[in-house]
Amino acid sequence: MHQKLQVGNRTISPIDWEMTPDLSFGTYESWGGRERVRNNDERIYYFFVDAWGKKPKVCLMERGIKHAKVLAEIEAPADMVNRCVNSQGSSHRRERSFAIDEAIKTWLIETVLDGGDNTFVRPIVDDTNAEDMGPDLPMVGTEPFASKVCTLPSEPAIISEEQAVEIITREGFFDTFLNNQSRGFQNALARTQEPQVVVDERTGLMWQRGGIDITSIRTMQQRIKDLNTRDFAGFNDWRLPTLEEAMSLLEPLENAKGLHLHPCFSKDQPFIFVAAQRKPGGYWFVDFKHGRAFFSSGTIPGGFGRLVRTMTS
Repeated sequence: MHQKLQVGNRTISPIDWEMTPDLSFGTYESWGGRERVRNNDERIYYFFVDAWGKKPKVCLMERGIKHAKVLAEIEAPADMVNRCVNSQGSSHRRERSFAIDEAIKTWLIETVLDGGDNTFVRPIVDDTNAEDMGPDLPMVGTEPFASKVCTLPSEPAIISEEQAVEIITREGFFDTFLNNQSRGFQNALARTQEPQVVVDERTGLMWQRGGIDITSIRTMQQRIKDLNTRDFAGFNDWRLPTLEEAMSLLEPLENAKGLHLHPCFSKDQPFIFVAAQRKPGGYWFVDFKHGRAFFSSGTIPGGFGRLVRTMTS
């Protein structure tokens, strides 16, 4: 079937009815599924239900290698969308992006596609404004730091789900699912003369304000090596953060960019690799968009990077 959908001035075709959020992750973020992709410029289009907000909504996704963009929201009947979400079961409580069901598919084909009622389609407009990096931070060393200094684990680890829960609750980290009553880790962020980094004076960590684009873990390690070779921001000991270090950045409230993160950090790294493998298999990530730690059991999943280093003085 080669149905078409009009999104603003763009005609989107064809729709991939077999693609789902889970399959998309395996295809475009895990090299293990890359055999389905003809080239890095390929784009596919599929519908899914985004149930992360207060009201679930049907969205049109454009997907490719290192590329994911929601093109439009579709105002499908609310009762139909709710039935789709409710049919997912309790096992999906930590994942809120769902495949559409047959009822939504039929409604889309009969109502919206191929010259149907385009008033149900609400295009997502790109925000071309410069990113707001929040209010100015104090310069390192200029404001007294009265709270207790905290040293977080800095070595790579293999962590089970039970151990992750223990870490998050013991350290008081905020997590939407595991510790959502926490006020979060209290940082003491400060700026330096180098605009690409920020320092947490409580932990003695220096962070990238931006980061590395989505890629495989193997390529991520090579990019870290390249940055260290070039002495990024004047240093050559950058690394992936541990689970504890990355969780220390999570904040209970979303900022204006829709992330559980201080606004001094870029919005372009919504979830990041951490230096932790999951036991018995997979990789741990910290997700700033949804405020949680999560794991992927893919062979070599893809993720963004926000690097850190331990300051020696």
